[in-house]
Amino acid sequence: MRTWLRHQLGALQSALTRLAAQPVAALLTALAMGVAISLPAGLYLALDNLGRLAGSLPAQPEISLFLDPAAPPGARQAIEARLKRPDIAHARLVGRDEALAALAAAQDLGDVVAGLPENPLPDAWIVQPQDTSRAALARLARALGKLPGVSEARLDSAWAERLAALIAIGHTVVWLLAALFAVALAAIAGNAIRAQVLARRDEIQVSRLIGATDRHIRRPFLYLGAIQGLLGGLAAAGVLSIAGWVLQEPVARLAGLYGSTFHLAPPGLPELAVVLGLPAVFGWLGAWTSVARSLRQVEPPR
Repeated sequence: MRTWLRHQLGALQSALTRLAAQPVAALLTALAMGVAISLPAGLYLALDNLGRLAGSLPAQPEISLFLDPAAPPGARQAIEARLKRPDIAHARLVGRDEALAALAAAQDLGDVVAGLPENPLPDAWIVQPQDTSRAALARLARALGKLPGVSEARLDSAWAERLAALIAIGHTVVWLLAALFAVALAAIAGNAIRAQVLARRDEIQVSRLIGATDRHIRRPFLYLGAIQGLLGGLAAAGVLSIAGWVLQEPVARLAGLYGSTFHLAPPGLPELAVVLGLPAVFGWLGAWTSVARSLRQVEPPR
């Protein structure tokens, strides 16, 4: 065990020495990998924030029934009786005064509301159906909209459903981009390691002559690929942090215009672990592939 650890530490030290010998090339490689990582990672974080915004919406689709102010009491009673049928999971009456107070509180329009000569909002029922399928919701909204005394029936969660579908498509695009950029990471790390192998052709030939195995020769290059991937992950984390800092204030200002306290959430520890860990893994894989191919091209002298 001690021998194995000594070999690993020696290979790691050798990789760090080779990395420090070419700081500019290492920095450029890390920046290239960081940009490649930050694109799918940034899109994932944007979709995560959109999903958090969509999660604050009602989980169950709702139908808003706006009542005609001139509707007779009999029509209102008929609407209430219709909403007690088994196809309605829950129905809640929102009075016009309650709706106006909620609007003034949510949109910070207290002064405007106080200056109105009368309340312009109608009474409304908030209806949650039993069957939440798209066809059933549309059918129920049309049926309720035709009731006497109902001026309008609006399916409130239709746009939220579209947003959820777009987010699902976005996650698929993220995975596709992540797969493509994973190949790019392996290629970037592999090309950098291949140049290192070819530059040390004579050293490798001498090592083989004195009995060094390919595993012993390969080990420092694998550590070098993993370290380069880790540096690329750190560069990507820096790019994401700067982008989040730049966008934080504009997003908060835009949310404030809509009366919302929404703000961009920074990446958590799991996301940071993925951003740092996956590039190291793909850097190691790219180094393995490149070294295995390059060592076959470096033959011992005869």
